[in-house]
Amino acid sequence: LTGVLDDCLCDIESIDDFNTFKIFPKIQKLQERDYFRYYKVNLKRPCPFWADDGHCSIKDCHVEPCPESKIPVGIKAGSSNKYSKAANNSKELEDCEQANKLGAVNSTLSNQSKEAFIDWARYDDSQDHFCELDDERSPDAQYVDLLLNPERYTGYKGPSAWRVWNSIYEENCFKPRSVYRPLNPLAPSRGESFYTWLEGLCLEKRVFYKLISGLHASINLHLCANYLLEETWGKPRWGPNVKEFTRRFDPIETKGEGPRRLKNLYFLYLIELRALSKVAPYFERSVVDLYTGNGHEDAESKALLLDIFRDTKSFHMHFDEKSMFAGDKKGAKSLKEEFRLHFKNISRIMDCVGCDKCRLWGKLQTQGLGTALKILFSEKEIQSLPENSPSKGFQLTRQEIVALINAFGR
Repeated sequence: LTGVLDDCLCDIESIDDFNTFKIFPKIQKLQERDYFRYYKVNLKRPCPFWADDGHCSIKDCHVEPCPESKIPVGIKAGSSNKYSKAANNSKELEDCEQANKLGAVNSTLSNQSKEAFIDWARYDDSQDHFCELDDERSPDAQYVDLLLNPERYTGYKGPSAWRVWNSIYEENCFKPRSVYRPLNPLAPSRGESFYTWLEGLCLEKRVFYKLISGLHASINLHLCANYLLEETWGKPRWGPNVKEFTRRFDPIETKGEGPRRLKNLYFLYLIELRALSKVAPYFERSVVDLYTGNGHEDAESKALLLDIFRDTKSFHMHFDEKSMFAGDKKGAKSLKEEFRLHFKNISRIMDCVGCDKCRLWGKLQTQGLGTALKILFSEKEIQSLPENSPSKGFQLTRQEIVALINAFGR
């Protein structure tokens, strides 16, 4: 890919250089630190939009069993969920069993980590939250070590996976039903009317569509880059699958669709980069601490984070969000609210993902993007933050911070 991205004055080569040499090495280091590697997630919330079907919308694609001694009582996974319908044939059953094995989430945690979480929760509770995330207090919410559960191909595919993305595009991208969207990379391309329609939208709605498309491209890329290449003697070998990448992104195989998807991924990167540069003042205050209980490590984590913020501010081709929601006050306010509700709906659709590992990373990256949007819509509140006390006007929970950094890292 080369050239300028639509809707912003930025070219792809500049983003590549900036990311490769400045951002990526530091963000990778940051993601390995304790504060950023544990994410609390509820993988048991029922899908609010449709009943699970028997084929790999499976609740049983569940937490990998660990030795009894290692499983904390509060995190024990229920294994009572069997298939809601018998699989239609043995091939489907095999696919499901394979997906179960590959999609399992490793929930082992050391005692030390468990004690640290109690401390973190206490510290978080003492902060003045801007918003309470419903998941956090649920007995089903559990901490997951993101380093032990990398995002990769899990065998989760077919109608169930397709339906999740289809609902996101068809119902949540401000799109009239009459405009056909070639979702499936192998579908015959009847998509030009779609792009004519997209160009005719206001900037905000175009931006929304591009962010969702960028998120989709990002997740597909991670699966192609970390694919199950072979499993010999029970030892899986993971690595890049060029054939799969070509199938999803090559201009010829996708009838010109692939490069558009990749451009939207760059657009997503720019939006999250902009959010990081905007939220810097929030973290620069002494009252904000990346608290894990280990003072030395916390100070190092914060220094590294502030260093990344300095880099993000030095980037000279940021997306200019001032052009968003800049119309008449009433219209802008209702559009912003519509934006928020559409996005909230997408985060609820992530509870319909059948494979736990895919659901974990889908939820995390959606929350990260949601946090980026919250930051971009809160510029005035961030600028007027008090130096030495928590603010009622703008607040980030630990969950939002972890999601933001890990989503940007992806």
